[in-house]
Amino acid sequence: MQEMLKHFSQWLDKMGVPFQTLMTFGEAVGIIIITAVILHFILHRLVLTRLDRFSKKSSWVWVQVLTEDQLFNRLAFVVQGVVLLGQATFWSQHGVSILYLVVICTKLWITLYVLLSLFSFLNIVIHLSNRLGISSNLPLGGIFQGVKLLASLFFGIVMISTVIDQSPWKLITGLGAMAAVIMLVFKDSILGLAAGIQLSANKMLRIGDWLTMEKYGADGTVIDIGLTTVKVQNFDNTMTMIPTYALVSDSFINWRAMQESGGRRIKRSILIDANSIRFLTKEEIEKLEKSVLLKSYILKRAEEIDQFNKEKKYDLEASVLNGRRLTNLGLYRAYLEEYLQQHPSVHHNMTCMVRQMAPDFSAMPLEIYCFSNTVVWKKYEEIQSDIFDHAYSVLTEFFLSAGQSGTGNSSTVMLAQAPDTKMFDSVAPVALQKENQA
Repeated sequence: MQEMLKHFSQWLDKMGVPFQTLMTFGEAVGIIIITAVILHFILHRLVLTRLDRFSKKSSWVWVQVLTEDQLFNRLAFVVQGVVLLGQATFWSQHGVSILYLVVICTKLWITLYVLLSLFSFLNIVIHLSNRLGISSNLPLGGIFQGVKLLASLFFGIVMISTVIDQSPWKLITGLGAMAAVIMLVFKDSILGLAAGIQLSANKMLRIGDWLTMEKYGADGTVIDIGLTTVKVQNFDNTMTMIPTYALVSDSFINWRAMQESGGRRIKRSILIDANSIRFLTKEEIEKLEKSVLLKSYILKRAEEIDQFNKEKKYDLEASVLNGRRLTNLGLYRAYLEEYLQQHPSVHHNMTCMVRQMAPDFSAMPLEIYCFSNTVVWKKYEEIQSDIFDHAYSVLTEFFLSAGQSGTGNSSTVMLAQAPDTKMFDSVAPVALQKENQA
């Protein structure tokens, strides 16, 4: 055996490889491998396994979230890399220069897993904020995507500097000359990051908000605010992707204030046949005076009109043009206002009125403007329908007829939709979905 080792040593000497150096190399590699295997077993088979079991049994949300994105698994590889780096550096300084290549590879390994650990930590923060409801107030997704991009660039420079054995700050300084190229390549990401910060700082948009943006055909719920795009689930269950910076450069409608106010606007007109509008006779006034909602108004208004006519000494019998008189449209409008004030589903702390609009052909639009006391879509539509069912049903009691199509001879009842109310009558399943979940 000794003879064989002697011949093997002489052969190595002829090849220019000292036998003692090879023995040292073998010893170093053996110790490194054994240490790596033992450390891997301890970290991955013992520590991480028990930590995973503990998190599954724990009732604390933050403990459960910590093990969801392999954070500790990647940190374990960082620890293994640090131990390996220490061993390789030690042996490379004691005559085993070939291990210098292992030192470089280990540094790259550590840098990579530090970056991945940072990604895992940011993902955990996002998951935890989603469970605690914090992310709805802050676009953390877009901000953290920007942080990941910047971290990737920085750690990429560190890895390149490790390979070429140069200071990373020299490479970073050299990138100044390439700033224009970098701005061009990462234009959308940079604009998206700036827009995300502005949206968050000014509280312009949150996850869960009802957003309308006609330019991109978006009308639905915001489900994600990313670095470069905002994802909107429309009410017809289609998805619209909007560039994040477009929410800063262009205009959009956020319906959050309406939902938080507790009231949703009703703004719709009743078409009154203009030919049916006239003064009321004494008998007709006496008939309408029997209405509980109108009695006090008629008495007060009639007294005011009589006082005015007496002061002016108008002869009401001589001509219908003399003096002031009660009209059927005026009483109908007063009745609707009082009806809305008494309606249990109308929000009485918000604007409530009935007003005349500009006439359309032979019809006079009488607009009902009020707010429901709920933002739930189905209930809102029920309230609105109930109000207009009643409004059209009592028209004949005021000797009025509904506005008709074209010539005025049709008996078809028409509803006039105000030009700016399309958005208010849009489907709003956000509140409906929350109601169903509740």
